Amino acid sequence: MRHSIFKQLTVAQYDQLIKNGSPDNWGKDHIPVVKLFMPGTGHTWLLTEIDPEETNIAFGLCDLGMGFPELGYVDLDEIGSVKNRLGLGIERDTSFEGEYPMSVYADAARECRQITEDDARLKRYVNKPCPKIS
Repeated sequence: MRHSIFKQLTVAQYDQLIKNGSPDNWGKDHIPVVKLFMPGTGHTWLLTEIDPEETNIAFGLCDLGMGFPELGYVDLDEIGSVKNRLGLGIERDTSFEGEYPMSVYADAARECRQITEDDARLKRYVNKPCPKIS
């Protein structure tokens, strides 16, 4: 685990992120493994997987506090190097435990315009059919 972010993860979390990122698990709607945030900002990431071939690349729900959370890839070296105005870097929310697939968190985040852990809002998106893309 060469990234400063990974020093905050448990071995079990790191292993699950790598497992979820393996080719056998591509395209699955994983439950978020870890929540990262930057203190004093609206920056939050819910990560589900890390590319086992390029361990600096992770996938998850990214919220930079601008009202447009989105699913995508993030460079862990990049976010690990950023500091806030007080010189604090990315931290792991040690109390976070993902309960729902990432699609549920993403749908609720789009509605709230930020990542939310509000259980009532999240439950509204459980088992909701995905819209068809044309």
